Amino acid sequence: MNDRILVTGAAGQLGRLVIKHLLARGVAHERIVAGSRSPGKLDDLAAAGVEVRKVDFDDSPGLSDAFKGIGTVLIVSTDALDGADRRLNQHRNAVAAAAAAGVGRIAYTSLPNPESSLLSFAPDHLGTEQAIKATGLPYAIFRNSWYHENLLRVLPDALKRGQWYSSARGGRTSYVGREDIAEAIAAALSTPGDASQIYTLTGSEALSNAAIAELAYEATGKALKVVPVTDGQFATALHDAGVPGVFVDVLVSAEAETRAGNLSIVTDHVEFLTGHAPKPLGQYLKEISSVLVK
Repeated sequence: MNDRILVTGAAGQLGRLVIKHLLARGVAHERIVAGSRSPGKLDDLAAAGVEVRKVDFDDSPGLSDAFKGIGTVLIVSTDALDGADRRLNQHRNAVAAAAAAGVGRIAYTSLPNPESSLLSFAPDHLGTEQAIKATGLPYAIFRNSWYHENLLRVLPDALKRGQWYSSARGGRTSYVGREDIAEAIAAALSTPGDASQIYTLTGSEALSNAAIAELAYEATGKALKVVPVTDGQFATALHDAGVPGVFVDVLVSAEAETRAGNLSIVTDHVEFLTGHAPKPLGQYLKEISSVLVK
């Protein structure tokens, strides 16, 4: 199989890190192709000898050209959460273009258990996985748990108030760092093989919000109380804060997903792929303590 690897969304945080870890694993620059709808943001990679191509999931004809001569394409899921199926259509465009271009393997960043997930955008991931499997091509699907970095959207404001409003109740989440996710994906992509695989990439423990609040206290010295609310109260507070409706749906569904225990999955897939355990959440919070209490 052609050994060239194309990473879409290469100007984004995860795509960039995957390329970083491919290079760190000794994958030659000539084997890596960085794809982005804004190629100008990748001038540093081009200067380092990585080929850069324009990859726009809304441009089907252009996608077919972009994927020519590629052995493995990593489709990094887009952030088009507009509630109008745009994201799923983008992903389907990419899958169809990859198959038409004759790639040898399709890789994709998904989420844990999309078949039963309560997340509002889970159908996008399930539909994409189904489209990939329907091509008959070998695949590598990475079902990524919640990133450590997601807590940056919650904890700084909560620590200022001393209160964290949540409808997750005692639900637990196996947070994992984006860096560990990227390293695991790079390890899988750099390994030859034509067998299809699904990896669920999680942290090594699942923690309740109360436990996370305690870790935040240990990292910052600021007390944080988790205040239980209903989904309705949570949604109202988000609306009152000016959060757009589609994102209110996403955030409320994330609380329901946590409450149902669907984000508490713990696997050893990160360690299996990288050779080391993922960074614990407590360590991450200590490393970014100055950001948490800005």
